[in-house]
Amino acid sequence: MSTTDQPRETAAERPPYRPHIGETRPYLRDVILGVNDGLVSILLLVAGLVGGQVGSSAVLLGGLVGALAGAVSMALGEYLATKSQDEVWQAELSLEDEHIKYYRDEETAQLPELLERFGIEGEDLTEAVRIFSATDQRLKQAMAVLEFGVVESERRSPYRAGFMAGGMFLAGAAVPIIPFLLLSQPDAALVGSFGLTFVGLFGVGWAKTRMTHNPGLRSGLENMLVAGAGAGLAWWVGRLIDLGLG
Repeated sequence: MSTTDQPRETAAERPPYRPHIGETRPYLRDVILGVNDGLVSILLLVAGLVGGQVGSSAVLLGGLVGALAGAVSMALGEYLATKSQDEVWQAELSLEDEHIKYYRDEETAQLPELLERFGIEGEDLTEAVRIFSATDQRLKQAMAVLEFGVVESERRSPYRAGFMAGGMFLAGAAVPIIPFLLLSQPDAALVGSFGLTFVGLFGVGWAKTRMTHNPGLRSGLENMLVAGAGAGLAWWVGRLIDLGLG
């Protein structure tokens, strides 16, 4: 039996249908970056302060100030970065309007090469070029996707991106601070901070794989390992500074 004669898979043999992430997909990076940065950076901060023999109340104050400052910085940075990127795309699209108005033939001539990347050839290619170049709006949308990779559904709101990044940073930053609210001994609180942060990092790594469909254990452990190495380094730096100043 040739490969073309082989029966198609039945519904029972196919994997279960998995829907796409949807409109939240463009902001996944803000969620992961924000919460991971909050968890790791504040853990490093409190570990460095404890290593420097700072009291628990001072560590708590430093952690709170660091969390608020980090959240504001993250939100503003992501807002400005996203806004700048969107302005660049908008400028390119405006320039494309100009090209289509004054150099329409040259723009249309680019379509075959761009469409050939998708394996479109022969009569299909000719028909596709005819359809996409039929109106200025179609040509602009085709060039936006094919030439610049600008897909309207993937464009990000600067306000939403900033809010997501800052809010998630604050949520992540709260985790390593909690033990210093409950325990008066800095060393004991730091152990608790490590424990809670590692649980949080593993949870973030595992949750991410629910959307990327990668192994959850590996991603969670990777997050924990990176943070643990950084926190250990921060503790030793704080300890060395304390010894040097002492």
